[in-house]
Amino acid sequence: MPQDGDRDPRDPELSREPARAAPGRSSSGFYAGAPAPDSVLGNSVLGNSSLGNSTLGSRPDDPDEAADEHEEIEVVPVRRELSVAIAGFAALLGAGLILGAQTTGPDARTPYAIVIFGVQLLFVLAWTMAMRPPAAATVAGVCIAAGLIADYAAVTSASANLLPLLYIVLIAFVLALVGQAIRPADRARIRDTLGTTILLVFGVASYPSLIVLTRKPIGTQAVMVCLAAAGLSLVVARLTDALFAKPRIAPQVPRGATGIILGAMLGTLAAAGLGSVLVLPFTPARGAILGLVAAGLAGLVDLAVNYGEAGREMAGQAPTFWLARHMQGPLGSFAFASPVAYALTVFFLS
Repeated sequence: MPQDGDRDPRDPELSREPARAAPGRSSSGFYAGAPAPDSVLGNSVLGNSSLGNSTLGSRPDDPDEAADEHEEIEVVPVRRELSVAIAGFAALLGAGLILGAQTTGPDARTPYAIVIFGVQLLFVLAWTMAMRPPAAATVAGVCIAAGLIADYAAVTSASANLLPLLYIVLIAFVLALVGQAIRPADRARIRDTLGTTILLVFGVASYPSLIVLTRKPIGTQAVMVCLAAAGLSLVVARLTDALFAKPRIAPQVPRGATGIILGAMLGTLAAAGLGSVLVLPFTPARGAILGLVAAGLAGLVDLAVNYGEAGREMAGQAPTFWLARHMQGPLGSFAFASPVAYALTVFFLS
C-alpha cells in the first residue's frame, strides 16, 4: 500500500486531514481556543440583549420590573361629607356678599366694606397657606394692607371706577417683590413663584370691585345676578360630586365632570330667571349671558384649585392645612368673579 509520503499532494483527502487533526478554526481565522475579539463579544452581547437574554440585566418580562413600568395611577376617592361642607361654605359666602350689596346706599357703604374686608382676610390666609410663596408672612401682610386701602378707596373715591384699585395692585405687587428679595433663600424662588404673588395681590384687591359696582345705577342688581350664578354653580357642582362624581376629571382630582357642567347650566338658568324679574336693562337673555360667564369662571377657578393641590401632592410637598385647602376654591371663585361682574356691567349692560 502506498505510504503517506507517496500520496499525491493534489489528493483531496490529504487536504482535509490537517483540518481534522488541528483545533477547530473560527470564521475569522482564529483558533477556537483563543478568545474572540472584543467586537465579536460586543455584538454577541448586544444581540442577546435584543433578544431578551442579556446577562447584564434582568429580563423585561420580570414581574417586579413589569409592575414598576406599568404602575397604576392611584384614584383619589371623593369624600362626600367634605363636598357637602364646601358647598355649604360657598352658599354662605355667596349669600353674605349678595345680601351685603343689597343693604348698601349712598351713605351706607361702610358696613359692606367691613364684610368685604373679612372675606379678604379669609382669602389671604387660605391662599397664602395653600400657595406658600417666598416670605409668606411679608406677602400676607402686604396683601392685607392692600385690601384695607382698596376698600377705603372703593368707598371714598370721587368716581366709581377701578383705576384706583389697579394702582393699589401695582404698588402692592412691587412691595411684595421687595419683601421677597430681602432674604437670599426667598430671592432664589421669586422667579418661580411670580404667578403666585400676582394671584394673591390681584385676588385680594378684586373684592372691593363689588363696592365700586354697587355705586353704579344697576350695579347692585348685577352683583346679585353674577354672584348668585357663581354661588349656585359651586353649590350644585359640589353636591353633585357628593352623589355622582363621574366621569372623573382626572384620577388624582376628586371631581366629576357631571357636577361642573350641571353647575354651570343651573347657574346660567338662575341668572336668566333673575334677569326676567329685574328692571331694564336686564332681560332673560342678558341675565343668562352674565350668569354663563360668572358661573363658568367660578367653576373653572374651583377646579383649578383642585388641580393645584393634586400637583403639590404628586410633587411630594407637604399638604396644605385642611381648612385653608377647602376654603381656597370658593374664596378664589368669588374673588375672580367680582371684577368680571364689573366689566360685564360696564361694557355689556351700559
